[in-house]
Amino acid sequence: MFLAAKSNTVHISNRIGFFLGPLLFVLVILLFPADLISPKAPAVLALAAWMLTWWVTEAVPIPVTAFLPMIGFPLMGVMKISAATAPYANPIIFLFMGGFMIALALEKHRLHERIALNLIRLTGTSGNGIILGFMLATAFLSMWISNTATAMMMLPIATSVVRLIITNPADAQRTEHPGERNFALGLMLSVGYAASLGGMATIIGTPPNVVFAGILNDMFQIKISFAEWFIVGFPVATLLVLANYIVVTRILFPNRLPKIPGSDQLLLTRLTALGPLQKSEKLVLIVFSITAFLWMFQQPINSVLAWDFLNDTTIAVFGGVLMFIVPINFKRGEFILHWPDTEKMGWGILFLFGGGLCLAEGLSVSGIIPAVGTWVAGQSQYSIWLTLSLIIISVSLSEVMSNVALVNVFVPVVFGIAQVMQVNPILLGLPVTLGASIALMSPIATPPNAIVFSSGHIRIQDMVKAGALLNIISVLIIWLVSITIMEWYW
Repeated sequence: MFLAAKSNTVHISNRIGFFLGPLLFVLVILLFPADLISPKAPAVLALAAWMLTWWVTEAVPIPVTAFLPMIGFPLMGVMKISAATAPYANPIIFLFMGGFMIALALEKHRLHERIALNLIRLTGTSGNGIILGFMLATAFLSMWISNTATAMMMLPIATSVVRLIITNPADAQRTEHPGERNFALGLMLSVGYAASLGGMATIIGTPPNVVFAGILNDMFQIKISFAEWFIVGFPVATLLVLANYIVVTRILFPNRLPKIPGSDQLLLTRLTALGPLQKSEKLVLIVFSITAFLWMFQQPINSVLAWDFLNDTTIAVFGGVLMFIVPINFKRGEFILHWPDTEKMGWGILFLFGGGLCLAEGLSVSGIIPAVGTWVAGQSQYSIWLTLSLIIISVSLSEVMSNVALVNVFVPVVFGIAQVMQVNPILLGLPVTLGASIALMSPIATPPNAIVFSSGHIRIQDMVKAGALLNIISVLIIWLVSITIMEWYW
C-alpha cells in the first residue's frame, strides 16, 4: 500500500540519477521545439523527465521529487502557484489519509494480527492449508492497511511455522521431508505476493488506485466510488490470489505435506498471547465496520435521505476522526488513537499523490496529453488488443520502477489516448493501474518482495521463475476482466 523505508546506502544508480535528472531537464528545455506542441510543452516535458529520472533511480526520497511541480510550474509560467498547489489538497489525498488513520488503529491495537491468526486457523494445518490461510489473511489485511506493514506482520508468524516444520524439537531424529523446502519457499512467496495483490481489491488498498481515481476525476470529472472499484477490484484480486496459490502449491513448488504437528498449538499460543478481545479492539472493529458499511452503501443511503453528502472522502475522514474521538477510557484521557500515533503514517505518500496529480495537470494544460493521444489514435484503433498491449507495458514497467510513479506518468497519457479515441477512459486506465501493482519477479520490485526475500528461504531464481509465470497469468486475468466486467459495467 505504501513505500518501504529505504536504507541510507547510496548506490551508483542514485549518484548517476542525481545529476542525470537536472541534465535531462536542461537538454529538453534547449532541444525540444517550442512550436511543436505548445510554448509550455518543453518546460513540462523537461520537468517530467527530471521527475521520472529521480523516481526511477531514487536519487532523492520519492516524495521530495513530488514537490518539483509545485516549484517548477509557477517558475516557468506553466500555471499559477494557486493552481500548482491545488492538487496537493485533492479530495483523493484526504480519502487515503482517512484510510491511513483507520489502518493505524488496526495495527496499534493488534486487531489485524488477531484477524490474520483466526483466518489461518480456518484453512487447516496441512502444508497447502497453511499456505492458503496465510494468503487469504495477508490479502484481506492488505485491502485495508499497508502492503509493507502486512508483509512485515505476517513474516514472523510464517517464519515460526517454517521453523516448527524444519526443526521440530519433538522429533530431532526425523529425516527432512522433500517437500519442506518447497513449503518454506511457497509460504514466503505467497505472503509477499498476496500482500501486493490484495491491495488491488479496494480503492484505498494501494496508492496506484488512489492516484488513478484522482487523475480520472481531475481530467474527466468522473468519480469512482469505493463500491464501484470493489466490483472490479475484488474479482481481480481474488482470481490473482487463487492463481498464485495454484501456481505455487500445485505447479512450481508442490510440498505435499500432511497435517503439520504442532502448528495448531503454535497458532493457539499466539492467539492466547493476544488474550481475549479487548475493549479497544472492539471499538476499532466497530468504527472499521461502520466505515466499510458506509463505503459500500453510500449511494443507496444518499438516495433514501435525498442528500449528496456521503462520498468516499468524507466517509474515510469520518472514520479516521472517530479513531481520535472515541474514548477507550475517557476519565484517563485514553482514545483509540492519539496524534503522536500519526508519526507512523505515510505522509510522504500523500505528498507523492499531490505531485503526481500536479504533473498530470501540467501534461494536460500544455497540450502534451492530447498530442500523444492524437498520435497513438492515428497509429491504431481502440480494440481489446490495445488494452492488452497497455497492460503488458504496465506490468513490465512495474518491475523496474515505483508503481505510484508509473501510474502518475503513464495513466495521464493513456487517458489522452482514450480521449482522442472517444473511449471511456476507465476502460483503458483501470487495467493499466491494476497492472502497475503486479511486480512479482524480483526482491527489489516491491517492498513485500524484499521483506519475504530477507527470510532466507527464497532464491532469486525461484522468485524470477514464479514471478514471470504469475506476471503472464496476471496480464491475462486483468485483460479478461477488462473486456468483460469493466465493459459491462462502464
